[in-house]
This record gives sequence, C-alpha cells and structure tokens, in this order.
Amino acid sequence: MKHGDLVLGVEGGGTKTIAWLAPRDTPHEASVLGRGKAGPSNVRSIGFEAAMRNVDLAIQLAFGEAALERGTVASICIGLAGADRDAERVPLRQWAERERLADRVIVTNDAMPLIYAGCADGCGMAIISGTGSVVFGRDRAGQVARCGGWGPLFGDEGSGYAIALAGLRAVARAADGRGPETMLQACFLQAFRVSAANELIPAIYSPSIDRAQIATHANLVFAAAAAGDTVAKTILDDAADRLGEMVSSVAKQIGFTNTPIPLALTGGVLLNQEVYRARLLNTLSQREIHVGLVKLVQNAVAGAVLIAAGT
Repeated sequence: MKHGDLVLGVEGGGTKTIAWLAPRDTPHEASVLGRGKAGPSNVRSIGFEAAMRNVDLAIQLAFGEAALERGTVASICIGLAGADRDAERVPLRQWAERERLADRVIVTNDAMPLIYAGCADGCGMAIISGTGSVVFGRDRAGQVARCGGWGPLFGDEGSGYAIALAGLRAVARAADGRGPETMLQACFLQAFRVSAANELIPAIYSPSIDRAQIATHANLVFAAAAAGDTVAKTILDDAADRLGEMVSSVAKQIGFTNTPIPLALTGGVLLNQEVYRARLLNTLSQREIHVGLVKLVQNAVAGAVLIAAGT
C-alpha cells in the first residue's frame, strides 16, 4: 500500500502515547495496519522534547507492526493532552511538518479524538479522568467548549492524581490529629512500604516519583471506600462532584442544557472504576444534565484516525 493512501492517528496524555496507522479509505479499528505505544506526551507535564520522542517512537512502532517502511502519509491527527492553545499546537505542527510525517497535519488536544471515537458525527461531550482531567464538548455546528485541563498545580479535579492527593492529605490530617481516622493510613503505608506516616514524606517527594505514579494510588482510595471508609467515600463524592461541575459548565457554554448529551468517557479512572462512573452520572442527574448515550472509549486514538481521514 502506498504511503499516500494511509493516515496516522496519534493520541497521548500523562501516561502513554498511542499511534495507529490505517488506510485512508477505511479508517476503522478493524482496518488498522499497525499500532504503536510509547510513554507520556503531555507537553506541559514532561516538556516538548520528551513528548515528541514518545510521539515519534509510537509512530515508528506503528509502521514496524505494519511491516512498512516509514514514510510521509496523506494525513495525521495528533491529539495530545496539554495541546489546547497555539503556544502548544504551533510547535507541534511545525515539528510534524519538519519530520515530514504527513502532507496534512492536524493538531488538537486529546479530547477531540475522544469525541469522534465515542459520539456520532463528533458531536457530544468528552469526559477524561485519568492521570489528569478535562471536559470538552462539540455541537453539530462545530462550536466547541471546554472546562478543566488546568494541570496538577491548580486543576485536574476529579482525576486519579487529585483523588490520590486527597487521600494523602487525609492521611496527613489524621496523623496530625486534625482530621478523622481513616484506613487510608494503613493503605498508603503498606503501598509505600513504610511504617509511619511521616516516612511518606521522603517516599512521596522522591525524584523517582512523578505525577502519573502518584495517580495510580487512587486505587487505594477506591479500595478503602469499598471497604466502608467514610473519609475515602467523601473524597470520591467530592471528586465526582467536581467533574460534574465541569460537565455542567460545558453544557451551558455550548447550549446542551435542553437536549440529551452523548457522553464519551475515558481515562483510567472512568474506565476502571464502575462505582465512580455511577457517582458521576448521579451527580449529573442532580444537576439536571440530560445524559444520552454513554460510551466507554478504550481507544480514543480511533477518533484521531477518523479526524485524519476527514470522516
């Protein structure tokens, strides 16, 4: 197959980067010729050079799986977390053009591929809760709106990182005697193989621990909540409510208030925690958000392939 008959879709975030190589005339998951997977590619979190190395590696691996020599394809859509503004998108596009990845280069954030992968005609709302969080909406006229995506310092509400951080704060408060006792203390001590709460300080602030690794410990909060821990339950209720606020904001911005909204959900937290999804949907109901079809999207990169192919 000629390279001019191919498209590339790339989707990346705070944990991984996925690239799919597919025929331009049949840009569907069943027709994918090659898949590649590399490390994170959130430009704001790990820097431009590191992010581009992972994008490049994922693309290289996709060509390798397809048993094709790497070359310039017809079109590429690169959807990365953190690529929300021209300050991020322009250098990404320039890099892709310099590397001669494709004749046509489309750069967007990671939410747009999710909408195309999970909602008919690319119209609906994307909710991402993984390492970070963001909500993004698009209507049939092409109007878009977003909420969240402010990063770990002053955003990422309702994400795995925020949930894990709230769990750690609950442990600190309990250890200080300024918060209620919680089984999260024992959970975090065991996870980090320490015997006292103050030993979490060097463990957490170690240079080897990054945001994505901290986010994986959100599962401790979910486990504690499932075991009946009140503190953990409160953390999850608050996290779901924060996500609900973001959805409500996007619905108002885009005029989705009086119509059922298709939802595309992705990210490790939303995909793997059924109870959390139920909490979120309940929050949306309380906020009088009318939810239409809800689809869990395992491979948002499928939407990037559709965008690249112009469908």
